[in-house]
Amino acid sequence: MPFKHIPVMVNEVLRHMDCKRGKIYVDCTLGGAGHAKAILGKIIPDGMLIGIDQDEDAIENGKNVLKPFAANTHLFHANFIHFSDVLSQLNIPAVDGILLDLGISLHQLELSGRGFSFKRDEPLDMRMDKDSNPPAEEIINRLEEGALEKIFHEYGEERWARRIAKQIVKARKSERIRSSRQLARIVVDAIPSGSSSQRIHPATRVFMAIRIEVNRELENLDRFMKNAVEYLNDKGRLCILSFHSLEDRIVKRRIKALEKGCVCPPDFPKCVCDKKQLAISLSRKAVRSSGAEVRTNPMARSAKLRVMEKISI
Repeated sequence: MPFKHIPVMVNEVLRHMDCKRGKIYVDCTLGGAGHAKAILGKIIPDGMLIGIDQDEDAIENGKNVLKPFAANTHLFHANFIHFSDVLSQLNIPAVDGILLDLGISLHQLELSGRGFSFKRDEPLDMRMDKDSNPPAEEIINRLEEGALEKIFHEYGEERWARRIAKQIVKARKSERIRSSRQLARIVVDAIPSGSSSQRIHPATRVFMAIRIEVNRELENLDRFMKNAVEYLNDKGRLCILSFHSLEDRIVKRRIKALEKGCVCPPDFPKCVCDKKQLAISLSRKAVRSSGAEVRTNPMARSAKLRVMEKISI
């Protein structure tokens, strides 16, 4: 089955990554391999691209898409939080650029059969790595009402989180919730008629929140951002594409901390660690997709690109 996906802001990524021949770059979220293929076109004949993805379907697709560049490519099935282990396997201490694309792929939404979309009647799974954490079905049927409400409110910023959680708990008493369409119907029934936005489906935020919980997306992003700069060469760049405000908030906070050198927790009243500046932001305002790109790829509408460069210490 072909891996369906359209990469976002390819030209902007190439420009900000400053891709050059002979350099080493890591695409930590290979996806449909669109960004990886474009990067390889800039760094051959003697550059190296390391591709990582927690979705095994993406790795298998990448082997085919990047076959013309096989001599310059190393692909690994892993979560991006383990990218330092990947570098260790290759005996590479640091690289010249790291890309992290936090968007869900069209393949996962439309062809994976894992219940990412409320538009299809599929098993309620939502795991990007099919061998990892408990699936969405387990979370929806096991967690208490208060825990579900917290997930919907914090990760989905869902106004009707309490009502939806209550309706889910009520529904699962009579029948286990097993499919994406079954869950979507419960969510729609829980929201007062006429109160939901006409721009998005009423279940959009709930499905996003569950996906974030299942894959520990925000936790993993924060963990990645703490350590990524250590594996960049001087002048090496980190490019991150985020697609919703919670992700972008983490990225901005971590880049700001690296700029001033502070590694204190965000709730500290003042810096006490006296660390040196490690990086400089190259995107004071997030880079956004052009109108032309959004017209051809609606998924690009919410994308934000932020870039930082490691500086000499």
